[in-house]
Amino acid sequence: MSETAAPVGKLTVIGAGLIGSSVVRAARQYGAAETIALADADADVLARARALSLADSYSASVADAVDGADLIILAVPVGAMANVAVAAAPGMKPGAIVSDVGSVKSSVLKAVAPHLPDGVHFIPGHPVAGTEQSGPEAGFATLFDGRWCILTPADGASETALSILSDFWSRLGSTVDIMTADHHDLVLAITSHVPHLIAYNIVGTANDLETVTRSEVIKYSAGGFRDFTRIAASDPTMWRDVFLNNKDAVLEMLGRFNEDLTALQRAIRWGDGDALFDLFSRTREIRRRIIDAGQDEAAVDFGRPHDD
Repeated sequence: MSETAAPVGKLTVIGAGLIGSSVVRAARQYGAAETIALADADADVLARARALSLADSYSASVADAVDGADLIILAVPVGAMANVAVAAAPGMKPGAIVSDVGSVKSSVLKAVAPHLPDGVHFIPGHPVAGTEQSGPEAGFATLFDGRWCILTPADGASETALSILSDFWSRLGSTVDIMTADHHDLVLAITSHVPHLIAYNIVGTANDLETVTRSEVIKYSAGGFRDFTRIAASDPTMWRDVFLNNKDAVLEMLGRFNEDLTALQRAIRWGDGDALFDLFSRTREIRRRIIDAGQDEAAVDFGRPHDD
């Protein structure tokens, strides 16, 4: 966490789900904002956020919530970004910084930027953190600690606004990286989007088999399948929008994946043990590098608690 970054004056977060509520919690815990406003179109979600005392003010109107805000974070599904930007724009003051937390960047840049007033700075962002849980109760202040936050400013973006936004995420515990929106979408397609798609597909296939095996798929779920179900439990609205808005990069990575899968099928069919051993050795090394990079832990069973 940055010790020198100055807090923003007023922070407005639109969307009180897992990420939005975590941003609010982290901003308060780490002193990243002087005042915090929270908006959500769902009255029940907003009431639950209020009951948790997450922010200083609450509003169902995004235009009211962004009034006077120095930093506005859109924490809504990618498919809703444009409509939220249209609704919020009338309340934005000149010089305000707008960002988001979506895991797709090119489509968000195209959807949001045209609707913002002159003098408002839009810098898309993606904190690479999360869980399969959702709702305001699921958030926690340390979600971003030690995690990457990728910012994807467009050409000509304000360096001052970029610096303020970078400092904000650093204060929340993130390590900030900057890249183009297109590059972000390609990288995340293979590191996040395709793995989620594979998990959804495997769990869906198992669900079909469940009726054939008389509950044995669930009864005898081993660690691999269990971990796939955790990923596949992620918010369906968010992931629907991710795939629809990053389809080119996802389809490109799926094509590569299918080619590699065909080679793996061939190795199994022909009994090519050397090819299988070589692949498994290389993938095991990737796991070691992820642990060394601090993106996971080496504890047995992925750090899950077990009774003695």
